[in-house]
Amino acid sequence: MAQLTRDVVIEAALTLLDEEGLDRVSTRQLASRLGVEQPALYWHFRNKAALLAAMAEAAMRPHSEAALPVAGDDWRTWFASNYRSFRATLHRHRDGARLHAGSHPAMTDQARIDSKMAFLAHEGFATLDARMAMLAAGRYTLGCVLEEQAEAARCNDAPATVDHDTAFEAGLGFIIHGIAKRQEKGRPK
Repeated sequence: MAQLTRDVVIEAALTLLDEEGLDRVSTRQLASRLGVEQPALYWHFRNKAALLAAMAEAAMRPHSEAALPVAGDDWRTWFASNYRSFRATLHRHRDGARLHAGSHPAMTDQARIDSKMAFLAHEGFATLDARMAMLAAGRYTLGCVLEEQAEAARCNDAPATVDHDTAFEAGLGFIIHGIAKRQEKGRPK
């Protein structure tokens, strides 16, 4: 067996999540899978909540490593791409949206958020508008994936009742259109 490190525990926990779903992730089951006694996990995580937070952070790594916007990028194109990346990352793990819901950005993610906010400010957004636009689109994306994953769990292999990709893109387009209209109104004439 590999040495029991924080990363080994997180990787095993994410595998357990993918196989069993969030409701069945337990420290008891995880310890059994790793071939250790349950208290050995507490060396790395003080409780299940800390483990879930670390899992959420690790699960979001692909999105947190995506390219940041740069001067000259079209804000609409970047904004849509950012939330498509967020959606795709949430879909990488079974119950990924539920795992992420309610989590807080890691310290390293805060610098990325600040960079995104600075980009939007450079594009003419008021600070509060930029923050609210990102919050609204983030919550929209999370809600979409929560619904998609819930439907998938409920319906197993039955066909989806809606084309989720088309619905997501339409809603994201509505959000971007609304943000653009608000931004245009706020610009000096």
